[in-house]
Amino acid sequence: MSLTLSILLSVGCRADDAGSANRGSIDSGPEETQPTILVVGDSLSSGYGLAPGESWVTLLQNQLTAEGYGYTVVNASISGDTTGGGLRRLPRALEIHRPEIVVIELGGNDGLRGTPIMVIRSNIDKMIRLAEDSGAEVVLAGMVIPPNYGEKYATGFTKIYSDLAENNDAALVPFFMDGVALDPSKMLPDQIHPNAAGQPILLDNLWPVLVELL
Repeated sequence: MSLTLSILLSVGCRADDAGSANRGSIDSGPEETQPTILVVGDSLSSGYGLAPGESWVTLLQNQLTAEGYGYTVVNASISGDTTGGGLRRLPRALEIHRPEIVVIELGGNDGLRGTPIMVIRSNIDKMIRLAEDSGAEVVLAGMVIPPNYGEKYATGFTKIYSDLAENNDAALVPFFMDGVALDPSKMLPDQIHPNAAGQPILLDNLWPVLVELL
């Protein structure tokens, strides 16, 4: 298995890491007075293994502020989460934060577990529709997995993101880990999670897609 694919297959598999730094709560917090960007993801977005302020989500808030975009970023990501978990949590997050933009970064853990493609597709599709029905625009962060469950499964998994983005008129980041997954210097010692040096690259992968919606 290549390093890239083994990394992506293992993303956020530690469900007991749910309290990682920089994870935003969707259950409480001050009401946002600025338009909100809601990030719903797993360990790639929760800040796993990073010091406070190092995650790409925090860097996103910093860049928005520096460039004069009046948005508040809410991080509702949990290490170990799946598309099913995200789907269960999303209605509450939408109700509380009423975001203008929702970033969905989920699916790696579903691929690890060999969750049926149609289940993953249905969960993400429902998340996109819930967000769009609430009035938000959606950015979908694409993932890739190795052919451990066969080429058909791996290909079908990758197509979930492009297909759903096209079908739902959502914005797509084709491969969120591009430029990070194969570079050991951008990874934590576990060679699974991006380190602080990898976080700006993750943001760079997202930013050109997101900025079109601001």
